[in-house]
Amino acid sequence: MEIAIESRDLVKNFGNIRALTGLSFRVRRGEIYGLIGPNGAGKTTALRIMATLIKPTSGSAEVFGFDIEKQASEIRKIISYLPEEAGAYRNLSGREYLEFMARFYAGGKSNAETMVEEAAEISGLEERLKDKVKTYSKGMNRRLLIARALMIKPKLAILDEPTSGLDVVHAFHVRRIIQNYVEKHGVTVLLSSHNMLEVEFLCNRVALINEGKILGEGSPQELKSNYNAQNLEEVFMEATSLE
Repeated sequence: MEIAIESRDLVKNFGNIRALTGLSFRVRRGEIYGLIGPNGAGKTTALRIMATLIKPTSGSAEVFGFDIEKQASEIRKIISYLPEEAGAYRNLSGREYLEFMARFYAGGKSNAETMVEEAAEISGLEERLKDKVKTYSKGMNRRLLIARALMIKPKLAILDEPTSGLDVVHAFHVRRIIQNYVEKHGVTVLLSSHNMLEVEFLCNRVALINEGKILGEGSPQELKSNYNAQNLEEVFMEATSLE
């Protein structure tokens, strides 16, 4: 099995604050891998390092064999990154926004049009793509942004809290978008979430992270079995009690 991400003893300090404490994990190609834990656990910091937006204080990591520090430009060619607080241009229609973004990635007009049609299908927004983004609900906006992140067919999609703040209906749609895209294209997904019950249904494997370190790792079923728990929330509470 090809390894998409390999993280080795990552440490990240922000002044006197240590956000990551020797973070090590592997993500296999074609899987949905989740970093789960409470706010402030270090999830976003880990994702930003993998996206080559910030450098670790120490340790190393590779994305599809490329070193995150020495070969950052190569990594940026094969990934897409969606921050938790990302937004789209409010005065453009949904389709205009996708067309604008496609120009940055497509090699020509034909490729850009193909990307936009792919994104339109991914989003499921249909006729609403004709409307300005400022008329969208938060859930619609998130679906548009997920489509933008996936339309370029990245080898690795890095999604920070992809369903944060969404209601049940929109969160369901976003989860299905991610699952369907992985099944169709074999893309690898690294995502973060504090919603452990949601991740249980979305991810192939997860890592429990707290205070910048991993407490446990495995498939949701493996973790529940190992900790004799009914769900991942119970697993997390048990894992933190054993520290």
